[in-house]
Amino acid sequence: MDNANQHRIGIDLGGTKIEIVVLGPGGAEMLRQRASTPPGYRETLQAIAGLVRECESRTGTGATVGIGIPGVISPATGLVKNANSVALNGHRLDRDIGELLGREVRVENDANCFALSEATDGAGAGFGMVFGVILGTGCGGGIVMHGKVHQGPHRVAGEWGHTPLPWPHDDEIPGHPCRCGKLGCLETYLAGPSLARDCDGPDAHDASGLPQRAAAGDRAAAAALARHAGRLARGLAVVIDILDPDVIVLGGGVSNMDHLYTELPRLIPGHAFSDTIATPVLRNRHGDSSGVRGAAWLWPPA
Repeated sequence: MDNANQHRIGIDLGGTKIEIVVLGPGGAEMLRQRASTPPGYRETLQAIAGLVRECESRTGTGATVGIGIPGVISPATGLVKNANSVALNGHRLDRDIGELLGREVRVENDANCFALSEATDGAGAGFGMVFGVILGTGCGGGIVMHGKVHQGPHRVAGEWGHTPLPWPHDDEIPGHPCRCGKLGCLETYLAGPSLARDCDGPDAHDASGLPQRAAAGDRAAAAALARHAGRLARGLAVVIDILDPDVIVLGGGVSNMDHLYTELPRLIPGHAFSDTIATPVLRNRHGDSSGVRGAAWLWPPA
């Protein structure tokens, strides 16, 4: 198939839903559909294959297929690892779905798909190196260099959510326990549920209302948002020290908080190792659609 003129199917495979999109040759969205993720690995494969066939039937054309997952394909074993959708772990997802569809299928981490989407035709378009940040129920990242996802030999490039909170204050030591088994990971401070717990206690999980509460004079909400912005600035300063990206694009539910786009450019320079820091910190362009669009762009133009 001619890469320049092909249609592309992108799939965002999550624990509760499967989203599929068909992009035309120029990247225009032709079709979008969602379905519930069934229980069980084999059932999930059949659901994906059925959605692909249905979309191709409706559009009347074949397409390449890319899938974003909350994990990675291990280069050592060829099996899915690190997926919080645990039914995927230990399976050869790319080969299994490829056999069902009779074609090569590309599978990539969902944060990498987000970064690729924003680098291709989103907020990061035109920048050489894009660092895409996911701040949602978890905390992740992806690196795109000149239009290509940087995976690394172990497929963990961009996993900054499982690096320690930099320059911790006394009250941040030894850190919160993380699902990965370590203490003090950035995810335990920066993810949406972590921000909610920091403000409202251990049973809280939704931080989306904190900016409105802070604007209305809620001092606890304002203080939690300030701590969160400071921690995020420290984390991104280390990214800048190591990668020096041309742009940082924020995604996930927490990225909808307007104050981040004024606070982070003000706070990051105090931590990064440079006399001047002008790295743009931008809101994503494609919102919740970025992951599925990035999966489609795993097959780039020729």
